[in-house]
Amino acid sequence: MKTKTLPFVTIRELSLLDVEDRYQWCLDRDVTKHLNMPAKYPPFTREETMNWIQMCITRKNGYEQRAIVTGEGQHIGWVDLKNIDQLNGHAKLGIAIGDKRYWGKGYGMSAIKAMLHLGFTELSLNKIWLRVEVDNGRVIKSCKQCGFVEEGILREDRYREGKYVDRVRMSILRREVN
Repeated sequence: MKTKTLPFVTIRELSLLDVEDRYQWCLDRDVTKHLNMPAKYPPFTREETMNWIQMCITRKNGYEQRAIVTGEGQHIGWVDLKNIDQLNGHAKLGIAIGDKRYWGKGYGMSAIKAMLHLGFTELSLNKIWLRVEVDNGRVIKSCKQCGFVEEGILREDRYREGKYVDRVRMSILRREVN
């Protein structure tokens, strides 16, 4: 079986220069469909977006959030670790490719792998987990290709567009990363 070569990305610290990209991405309902966002439109103002990024930069919100940048220097999304539990050695992964021109091309998988490296080496975590809506097949497939395994279904775990939807909990252990 032929292994697909993933595109090169870097994950870098956020900067206030990222505010406009993030704000524009959050205006796109396709981008925010599977993200926990306020039930209003737009979900955030530019000022709220700037305040959030500032909290990420200063780590005042408990997030290890990074910008995803292509090999050509294009900022295309974000990836983060949150709910970091140092005592038990685990954290929750989150990711969004905001620039839809990069969907389905492996950039998300590359960013996930970069964040796994950060979590397992710099933060010394043992387990990284996530919850993904059962109808988000693209992310489920990408996570499985990165080595994540399904732990179970969280029934009616998210309220989205007037109804509850199930989510799959997936995880990967440090020893499972190749």
